[in-house]
Amino acid sequence: MDKGAFEQQARTWRMKAVGASLGCGAGKEEAEDIAQDVMLRLWQMHDELDRYDSVEALAALMARHLLRNHQRRRQPERLEEGKVPMAALMGSYNSPHDLLEMKEDDEWLRARLELLPTTQRTLLYMRQVERRSHEELARLLGIELTSVSTLLARARRTLLEEIKRRAEL
Repeated sequence: MDKGAFEQQARTWRMKAVGASLGCGAGKEEAEDIAQDVMLRLWQMHDELDRYDSVEALAALMARHLLRNHQRRRQPERLEEGKVPMAALMGSYNSPHDLLEMKEDDEWLRARLELLPTTQRTLLYMRQVERRSHEELARLLGIELTSVSTLLARARRTLLEEIKRRAEL
């Protein structure tokens, strides 16, 4: 494909890449960045584009794959130390002793969360803190919807068992 033909189709392909990125959960800026990368890659292979039935479909596919790779490389957000304990946000405390106990409970829970497998911990965080739906989690992580439910159930069950063991002590 020559430069003129590429330029004529470039806007269509770019919009397809932006749309695919937005459809997979990217923000507007992230979708624009992904589309830019797609266009660069398409230009790099412009001599081979004639052999594809639908370059639009190729652009969308490339956008989805680039977004997925970008999301996998992104470091999960860490809960910051020194923040108000989670338990303090859920109710009032009456004394310094209560506050200390809540802080210890919070540290204990954070430690147990860190012991979960990375996928379970990430899913639990994205579901409980970021309030993402099961469908969105499956799409973002590229896994089946049933896998999302199973992994979340395992994480919750593990934490519940730990809480029960701690209560017995």
